[in-house]
Amino acid sequence: MGFMTNRKRAEGLGAAHRGTQHFWSMTISSVGLLMLVPLFVFTFGPMLGAPYEQVNAYFARPFPAIVAGLTILVGMMHFKNGVQIAIEDYTDGLTRKVLIIVMICISYALAATGLFAIARIAL
Repeated sequence: MGFMTNRKRAEGLGAAHRGTQHFWSMTISSVGLLMLVPLFVFTFGPMLGAPYEQVNAYFARPFPAIVAGLTILVGMMHFKNGVQIAIEDYTDGLTRKVLIIVMICISYALAATGLFAIARIAL
């Protein structure tokens, strides 16, 4: 170890060897949500309070269905990664592992439910 340079010691991705990947994942999903959320608001907003048949007909079109599906998917993955960071920062031991597993399961369940609902309307 005595012969390692400072650069060689700093070249890893952090203690877990995936910190950079996690950072970029959060950054990319943030940029994606920055574009998707306004699109979602402008496609979903006009349908608030509309009759059931009109909403079904509207979301049967490709563009609103794709925007809603992408917003749900990217939003839930961003939520999963953000909650995982918070849990890692504030808990430890078995509690950390259990909370991370539970939140990942909840995030995937919510994403699957939302995508199923959109697919059911669109198809």
